[in-house]
Amino acid sequence: MGLSAAGFSHELLVEWDRHACATVDHNKANGVALVKRWPLRHADVRDIEWDKLENIKLVAGGPPCQPFSLGGKGAGVQDKRDMWPEAIRAVREMQPEAFIFENVRGLLRPAFGDYVRWITSYLENPRVERGEKESHLDHLARLDDARDDTQYAVSVNAINAADYGAPQKRNRVVVVGVRRDLAELPSFPLPTHSQASLVWDKWISGDYWKRHDLPMPDESTISPQEARIVAELRRSGRRPAEQAWLTCRDAFVGLGEPSIRHDIANHLFQAGARSYPGHTGSPIDEPAKALKAGVHGVPGGENMLAREDGSVRYFSVREAARLQGLPDDYEFPGSWGESMRQIGNAVPVQLAEFVGKWVSSILLPASRSRKVA
Repeated sequence: MGLSAAGFSHELLVEWDRHACATVDHNKANGVALVKRWPLRHADVRDIEWDKLENIKLVAGGPPCQPFSLGGKGAGVQDKRDMWPEAIRAVREMQPEAFIFENVRGLLRPAFGDYVRWITSYLENPRVERGEKESHLDHLARLDDARDDTQYAVSVNAINAADYGAPQKRNRVVVVGVRRDLAELPSFPLPTHSQASLVWDKWISGDYWKRHDLPMPDESTISPQEARIVAELRRSGRRPAEQAWLTCRDAFVGLGEPSIRHDIANHLFQAGARSYPGHTGSPIDEPAKALKAGVHGVPGGENMLAREDGSVRYFSVREAARLQGLPDDYEFPGSWGESMRQIGNAVPVQLAEFVGKWVSSILLPASRSRKVA
């Protein structure tokens, strides 16, 4: 959806999960603007013949993150869900002008260092194909020998979605590549939003509270972290240039409490939320903590809103969708748990749109064609 908003048109979208496909089909049928023309195929990427697609500008996707997630088993290359080899095959067979892949920050753990180096080197030179029984380390040695003739420039970027306009502290890795014969790959853009700007608006100018028509709270409520930032900002006397981080309160404007308004799809109260060590919810006046897909679709304790009075409740599906940048007309027809699982597995639309526009700006001098798979 972020790439659609960035101006790309999709030639093919492949998704193996039938529930996720049902959600997309539901919204296509409803004519939701950014998805209604998506050529969705319910299939396994391992069965797709990518070379049937021609003149593709961009390949984009999210290889399953579970093999590398801090919340998973961390089996990495040994996990049968690892689809990085398939992502690289797609690049090799389509030869796009550029590619974008997203994954969890856990991918960059030292335990996966050799594997990440293999991923990066293989994406740089996908024509040096891995043998059927060749280990990734043996293949990496061959890739290193061919470094003087790489096809793509690749960067691996650890970022926080909140720094690029999402109301969520979602630490992720974005892998970007551009064909060397078309363009240079510049450094990843600096953040457009910052915590320091939010702190300024909350505790120095008070603009945050004015925007929400609320009285400015007593400074005794400032967290120790924000208090340190306030002190630094007062010493400098200047508001940072970035826009302020967006908060849960910003994201939920106009919704009201769940189940009060019945004209908003998926905005229903879900009972059972409770706070316990390690699962304390997201303060309403900060960006949300990273939404989690949970085990078997049941959201973890972090998928909660922490109100000013210390009470907690689960995010409604609509609130979670807003935290991921999904428009209110994008509906989830499944159960609460299944809907939250899909949302927890999503990429913030704001982040995807930002990266898509950045990559498009790199390629525009080389080509005006806009096709994406």
